[in-house]
Parts: sequence; C-alpha cells; structure tokens
Amino acid sequence: MSRCFVMLKPGVINRRLVGEVISRLEKKGFKVVGMKMMMVPEAVAKEHYAEHKEKPFFGELVSYVTSGPVVAMVLQCDDCVTLVRKFVGATKPAEAMPGTIRGDFCTHTSLNIIHASDSDESAEREIKLWFNDEEIIDWEDNCQCWF
Repeated sequence: MSRCFVMLKPGVINRRLVGEVISRLEKKGFKVVGMKMMMVPEAVAKEHYAEHKEKPFFGELVSYVTSGPVVAMVLQCDDCVTLVRKFVGATKPAEAMPGTIRGDFCTHTSLNIIHASDSDESAEREIKLWFNDEEIIDWEDNCQCWF
C-alpha cells in the first residue's frame, strides 16, 4: 500500500463541493486514513509550495491556499499517487478530461480546487508537513454492520 496527500482548496469549500469530491474519491476505492479541515498557516503554505517559490505565481498560490479553510487528506491504496493523479486530472482545466475532479469542477488554473502529490517522495514529504503520526489511522474494514 502507498499513500498520497490530497488537499481540497478553498474553492471546494466555498462552492460546497467537499462531500461530492470525497464521495467520488471513496467510490473509486481510495481509503481515507487521515483527514482534517483547517486554516493553512502562511509558513506551511510556503513550505508546501517551496518548489515554486521563484515562479511568478508563487505569491498568488500561497494567498489563495491561505484565503479560507482547506480539507487535508491522506489517501491509501496500491500505487496511490499514480491513481490519484489520474483521477484528479490535469492541472490546467482545458487539459483536464471530463470525469476527473478538475475536468468536472475546475475552470481556472490559479484557483485550482485540488492538490495531489506528484510523486511518492512528494507524498511522504507533504504528509509529514500536514499530519502527525497520531492523525493517520490505517483502519481495517471489519465492520459487521447490517443495514
């Protein structure tokens, strides 16, 4: 099993799409092992996007991510990063295929609605930045519930 960090950005919360996006991720089969809603401290946003600090959009990206609450998640499954990236879709909305999260819900690159780790190494770094060990629960589906 591998893990991927996913962040639903302020636009998802503002548009009341949190449940829809999480539902789609769960229906695909991704196991949510960590999740929290939070306001992102500027220092965390800058560290998260450090690879972009010399790019002209860095300030706008940090400003957007800190402008409202986000939902940070850790997903788990086999080959998780690759599968999540395909399911989320291309970063540029015009390139994101219908049926992907970005293809169905995103119209502006600068106001992208979701972040997903782009490699296993990034996932490990991002998960450590956003979650402590006690916030990740690798649960087993052994419920004997009858509905």
